Amino acid sequence: MSLIEVKHLRKEYPNITPLKDVNAYVDRGEVISIIGPSGTGKSTFLRCLNRLEDPTSGQILVDGQDVCAPGVDLDLMRRKMGMVFQSFNLFDHLLVAENIMLGPTRLLGMGKQEAYDRALELLKQVGLKDKALNYPSELSGGQKQRVAIARGLAMDPDILLFDEPTSALDPSMVSEVLSVMKVLASRGLTMLVVTHEMRFAREASSRVFYMDRGELWEAGPPEQIFEHPQRKETYDFIFRVRSWKWEIHDVDPDFFAMMGSLESFCARQFLGNRAANACQMVVEEIVSQQLIPVARERGLADPGLKLSLSIAEGGNTAQLEVDCDAFAAAGISAEYVLDHADAISVVMLESTTSGHTWEGNVLHCTIG
Repeated sequence: MSLIEVKHLRKEYPNITPLKDVNAYVDRGEVISIIGPSGTGKSTFLRCLNRLEDPTSGQILVDGQDVCAPGVDLDLMRRKMGMVFQSFNLFDHLLVAENIMLGPTRLLGMGKQEAYDRALELLKQVGLKDKALNYPSELSGGQKQRVAIARGLAMDPDILLFDEPTSALDPSMVSEVLSVMKVLASRGLTMLVVTHEMRFAREASSRVFYMDRGELWEAGPPEQIFEHPQRKETYDFIFRVRSWKWEIHDVDPDFFAMMGSLESFCARQFLGNRAANACQMVVEEIVSQQLIPVARERGLADPGLKLSLSIAEGGNTAQLEVDCDAFAAAGISAEYVLDHADAISVVMLESTTSGHTWEGNVLHCTIG
């Protein structure tokens, strides 16, 4: 028997129905990543599992018990099912250790010393034992989320739910939280994770759920979902979230905004520093040292550049395409752009890419 069975789960609000007819199962020890477009019921699904939201209809069986049945002991059920929220939900007036001790002392009747020792053990597991006597306000976002994970583990749950645990973090802090989650996954803890981090979903999951329009449209091992999705919608979503797009319509573009957006995209794809730096360098060199100078020289006020960067499977290479239709319309050829390229920029690009080629009015290059 599966640890969790969900049958015809439906959740309605007066003006919207985030869950229409969800059917799923989770076996003990599985790590389930739940992906899909925003607003398709992923977080509502988690909140129904531990009854933070009351389902409109359907069944949720946990260890064979219907947690939607009248008279169910919700406190007992929630001890089996911890939750980590995207906004941390720590108590700012309590020390880090006290945040973790709260559940065991109040709900399990654990003594304060035992609960404190347990808190230190859990903080050590997430790399924050030295922060036990700090207040949450003294921690970074990544550290707060690691404390929230330790708090979720303090009740020794059978299941741990994660509701977009990295969405409120700066890109630089995402990897530290995902590293802790991967360790937990390797230990056999049953986890359901709503996430936009595709690298985590691919590398740490037993199975991946793709949700769309209030339903579970596809479920399977990561290799199936990411390499051989059965539905067009799944394919389109996987491709879209692994692509970065930017348009430039001024010869004095906001390079800081563009590069910040690209850096954030690379971080969300969980790229290593080398690959991320290569992507950023290539985009900056092609735009700032080749295309924009030519646009200025030829009096092209609106360069009309459309950039698209797609990360290949495994994250080791990337494909960059730059649509230069506006250049062609202004009579600026590819050869003219290449002839006017900065020599140093060309050398840098050749050392980082497999060269760049033109197909019609689109510049292509492979990075890595």
